[in-house]
Amino acid sequence: MAQCWAHTRRKLREIFERDGSAIAAEGLRRIAELYKIEREIRGAGPGQRLSARQARTAPLVESFGTWLAEVRARVSATLRLGEKLAYIHGHWAGLQTFLTDGRVEIDTNGVENLIRPIALSRKTRSSQVMTRAVGPGAASPR
Repeated sequence: MAQCWAHTRRKLREIFERDGSAIAAEGLRRIAELYKIEREIRGAGPGQRLSARQARTAPLVESFGTWLAEVRARVSATLRLGEKLAYIHGHWAGLQTFLTDGRVEIDTNGVENLIRPIALSRKTRSSQVMTRAVGPGAASPR
């Protein structure tokens, strides 16, 4: 099953923004390299994307995996950073799926952006129905 590099990036960004971690910054830098290639191949056919990923991205992902193993060995699993690194490690196989299928995206952002308006619309409609049923400012029923 494919896993999402955007979620991986968010985990590291949380740590970097909170603690200014040099390790998180390095992880973010490495992930940015992957996204740079993805921007360059966006719109290409699956075969072209797969070829570019195998030639250019796969070595970077392999290097990221080596780096991840090294930093996990140095960072206590009980620290927040250690927890985030363990999360990434736990999803490692799925994070590589996009390297073997040119139809698979590096992240789920495109799909999430497509469904977000639908989910928000449903939430808004539900809220409007509830407001009409109980009146504005009324406590919602349990």
